[in-house]
Amino acid sequence: MPKERILVVEDEGDYRDYLTNQLEENGFAVRTAPDGQAALDLFTEEEFDLVLLDLRLPGIDGLEILKQFKNFSTETQIVMMTAYGLVQSAVEAIKGGAFDYITKETLTPDTLNLTIRKALEQGRLKRENERLREEVRRKYTFENIIGKSRVMREVFSKVQRIAPFKSTVLLCGESGTGKEMIAKAIHQHSPLRNHAFVTVNCAAIPETLLESELFGHVKGSFTGAVRTKKGLFEEADGGTILLDEIGELPLGLQVKLLRVLQEHTIRRIGDTAEIAIDVRVIAATSKDLMKEVREGRFREDLFYRLNIIPITLPPLRERPEDIPLLAHHFLRKYAGEGGVMDVSPEALQLLLQYSWPGNVRELENIVERAVVLSDSKTITPHVLPSELKRTAEEFDVHVPENCLSIKKTLRTLVPAVERELIQRALERTGNNRTRAAKLLEISHRSLLYKLKEMNA
Repeated sequence: MPKERILVVEDEGDYRDYLTNQLEENGFAVRTAPDGQAALDLFTEEEFDLVLLDLRLPGIDGLEILKQFKNFSTETQIVMMTAYGLVQSAVEAIKGGAFDYITKETLTPDTLNLTIRKALEQGRLKRENERLREEVRRKYTFENIIGKSRVMREVFSKVQRIAPFKSTVLLCGESGTGKEMIAKAIHQHSPLRNHAFVTVNCAAIPETLLESELFGHVKGSFTGAVRTKKGLFEEADGGTILLDEIGELPLGLQVKLLRVLQEHTIRRIGDTAEIAIDVRVIAATSKDLMKEVREGRFREDLFYRLNIIPITLPPLRERPEDIPLLAHHFLRKYAGEGGVMDVSPEALQLLLQYSWPGNVRELENIVERAVVLSDSKTITPHVLPSELKRTAEEFDVHVPENCLSIKKTLRTLVPAVERELIQRALERTGNNRTRAAKLLEISHRSLLYKLKEMNA
């Protein structure tokens, strides 16, 4: 694991060297500053877990430095150092946000090490409590992943089996099927639950910035690198990292990710040193990665490194029995105790007949909108979007009264029905023929053939 970083701010050279030696012997990475301005410069350029700060410094005094440190970062723990006669000032510093103080006259190596360890542990607990509060606020727990269908019960069972292990997981499924929530569930049910869960969307970060975001950089390694920065892999050390939309990762970074998975080390941009990391990797994709491999857009060796434990999340249209459960779950979420709490049978029928190209995320958005628009305690069809109502409309089939020939009638009607269904499927998928073929439950080749017949 990366060494914890300590900044020593002390104007007396011999005492500064003494502290540095003691801390380095105890396994810390140490930087030093002889005065307040130098300390501020270092603090704004690099990340530190703790600062040992002398109260009396040339130029800017320790109390002012403490105030500026706290304005810049509330996460770094600060221990004040003082002469015996300035203890009252050190007490004032604690009121200003310092963790503790030590007196130079009575300082021993054991006292120094104990104080530092306590301060660092307090910092870790503070960060963990903040993370847990955020987890509670967002309610990302396994139990809140809704589904009684057989396919979802199989997913839940697999999550429970694999969670205790640190094996790499590959989550596959269309956008909106809940891949991030499943990744959260794996993390929450694993021995890593008390450590960080870090998410990075490989499609949302520009390629020029993605390497720095993942692996970090050192100051001056490129234009704009004004300070050394940890990457997300380091942030996730000891915990779990979710690489969302892994299929969008550029080929150059795929090579570097492969090395991380093989060696369990990362290297910041511009650095020559390797940093050991202990991170569980969960990757997620809405793409067919095997197809990406065949077409040269994704490395085969990386695919097999990621595909150790694959989990495929089914689209919502393949588990319609979960739709009522999900709808009522989102009603409770957005309506509260006194709001809309039910769905009329007619509205529920519309929800069940819709194909849900946006999956669970789309259902949640529609329920939230319905709660806002409804003027009663029941969701009715009039507050649902028009695309759900169009789905339920039956074809206007007109059979001539004097025609009794089934063959002749079907020969006329079937092409019209096929054309209508194909047009609807293409509209819903934004003219994505692969997804349209899945909606129609025919092969991609069959769809292309029918489009050719239709001159479309």
